[in-house]
Amino acid sequence: MIVQAVPDQTAVYYSCTHRTSTLYFGKLSKWSMNEPRRICNMQKRTEVISDNQFKPSCHIVNGDCLNQSACNVGYKVQTFENLTWQRSLRNSPSKGKPCTWRRETVTNFYTIKGNCVRQMRNPEIVLNSLSMHGQQDDYKFKRLYRILFNEKMYHVAYEKIATKLGNMTADCKGDTVDGMSIENIEKLINSLKDESYQPRPSRRVYIPKKNGKMRPLGIPSFYDKLLQEVIRMILEAIYEPRFSKHSHGFRPKRSCHTALAEIEKTFCGVKWFVEGDIKGFFDNIDHNVLIETLSERIEDCRFLRLIRKFLNAGYVEDWKFHNTYSGTPQGGIISPILANIYLDKLDRHMAEFESQFNKGKGRKRNQENQSLQYKRRWLKHRLSKVSDGNERKEIIKALKENQRQNLLIPSGDEMDADYKRIHYVRYADDFLIGIIGSKADATKLKQEITEFLGNKMKLELSAEKTLITHSEERAKFLGYEICIQKSNQTVRHKNGSLCRAHNKRVRLLIGRDVIKKKLLSLNAIEIKIHNGKEQWKAKSRVGLTTLDDLEILRKFSSEVRGLYNYYALAQNACTVSTFDWMMKCSMYKTFAHKYRTKTSAIRRKYFKDGVFTVSFKAKNGQIREAKFYNDGFKRKKADSNGMIDNSPSHMTYKTTTSLIDRLAARRCELCGAEENLVMHHVRKLGELKGKAPWEKLMIARQRKTIALCSKCHRNIHLGNV
Repeated sequence: MIVQAVPDQTAVYYSCTHRTSTLYFGKLSKWSMNEPRRICNMQKRTEVISDNQFKPSCHIVNGDCLNQSACNVGYKVQTFENLTWQRSLRNSPSKGKPCTWRRETVTNFYTIKGNCVRQMRNPEIVLNSLSMHGQQDDYKFKRLYRILFNEKMYHVAYEKIATKLGNMTADCKGDTVDGMSIENIEKLINSLKDESYQPRPSRRVYIPKKNGKMRPLGIPSFYDKLLQEVIRMILEAIYEPRFSKHSHGFRPKRSCHTALAEIEKTFCGVKWFVEGDIKGFFDNIDHNVLIETLSERIEDCRFLRLIRKFLNAGYVEDWKFHNTYSGTPQGGIISPILANIYLDKLDRHMAEFESQFNKGKGRKRNQENQSLQYKRRWLKHRLSKVSDGNERKEIIKALKENQRQNLLIPSGDEMDADYKRIHYVRYADDFLIGIIGSKADATKLKQEITEFLGNKMKLELSAEKTLITHSEERAKFLGYEICIQKSNQTVRHKNGSLCRAHNKRVRLLIGRDVIKKKLLSLNAIEIKIHNGKEQWKAKSRVGLTTLDDLEILRKFSSEVRGLYNYYALAQNACTVSTFDWMMKCSMYKTFAHKYRTKTSAIRRKYFKDGVFTVSFKAKNGQIREAKFYNDGFKRKKADSNGMIDNSPSHMTYKTTTSLIDRLAARRCELCGAEENLVMHHVRKLGELKGKAPWEKLMIARQRKTIALCSKCHRNIHLGNV
């Protein structure tokens, strides 16, 4: 049963009760914001859960007070020696029954060397619990900040992000993931407990965009990334169950292909497209609006204050610090989930608008088509009554002509004003809307979205990219060109009747300039004008001539495969063969440039069974072959989840020894010393020369990490190993 620890006359501790929104301490008045730390340090509330009163298992309830570190201090065992036991006021009303409420607020403690040590909950259980409550619209999350005290959450986060190459990129102070240790996680948690944690400003760099402009990218410190990953897991568990099914950006098991598959399935028969793009979305997110949106479901001030710290962290550019008054840092781990939470308001607004806009259960019958149907019935009835051969031929001829005319006329009235539909799909800050209605409806919808974004979300639509396009013309979305096909081509149905199966269907196409721009960006062709026409001529990629044959082959082959995998949904996916041919010619010239010979000699040397092949020696001494991509460019159809672009798993085995387990072993993997360890990281194994003992060990294990003692780690960076 559950009992409450009540001090006797010799004890100095009193009993206090923690509540969700306010705190009451024994017989004192309501908790005061002016004296939170003094009260929390003097008074603690303790519970004991036990089936045996002589061996109680002690639990301390975490409250919502600001001085969380004081409330989480573990008592010495002798603190409980002189306690008398009473039944807790928070027990079940019926005698003998266990307490059935607020179990999630209890933190388990166990005894090690005379001290009560806190036992952490399994992260999977925590996230599943949050996800279960996240399915309820009216549920409020009130104690999220204390989840950040769970070391196991950081262990899971570290396993997820440790292998990413970006972690070896230095932040504003030059630090990377190298030197990660369990002690650093404990320091991070302690700074969160007393709320002294302050994220570092990110280092700003710029990467090129497709339109020639530069995109700002922030590089935060690794420990900021680690904490952001924990926050991301919490927010994803809360919000993912309630996100709109029409949102596909930065979500698990969703991609560009799932968005395109939904368009192909649901946009059939639309009349107008509204192409939407939010101007400078990630740089213009209003911090106050974002915090207000989060506070609708999260009632934890400390958790919200932590997120605001990340938003206001600022950035360093050219060694100058800049404040951030709006936007989320592009490059931060929590930026995508915060962007989806912010734009979820737009998704819900579009759902409301859709329910008001949609009208009618179906289109009215086309009068011309209906009259042809009546005539067809009459001709069939007449054919059944006539026995003369010549007259039957005339009736059959009339039936065929009736069927031909009927196929050219839609069964429903396409100009029916009483039938309207709207379809909406969003990927990050880009969205596409299909409308069955008039152009005036499309213009009204565009104005409605503009006003909603401006008034409610403090955002602005891009005038250049937000367009109203007729469905027979091509609208651009996620690199594809989308239109509605108008076709009189007939297909025989299973029941034997003819129908225009391709009419009013969605067509996903590769743009006219996609292949040209891709080849130019790779510097694989040069364009010459001859008689007013463009002529593409492949050229050598000089920067690749320093690589070996296998690396050159894999470079070209992966670029061809990557473009095809993304545009595999397009109906004209076969046009990627043009890109394939130009890349092959460029590869031949690159090899010829490397060996100072002709492309014809390169073909004779490397072609085997009609495929460009490079032989190489594997580590086990066997001679193997690598071939250029030769699997064709047939169009693929998305499955039920639209996941056709999943990369295969290249792991041949999985080990149960995680990075945290190796650090917790407290045994240096290089010298064998037993002490607190740090994890040494390298960007790529290929960068190791294999001369030093630690390099040989990492290459032999095929690992980019090695757990070292502080002395070995310091000597590696000093070059003394």
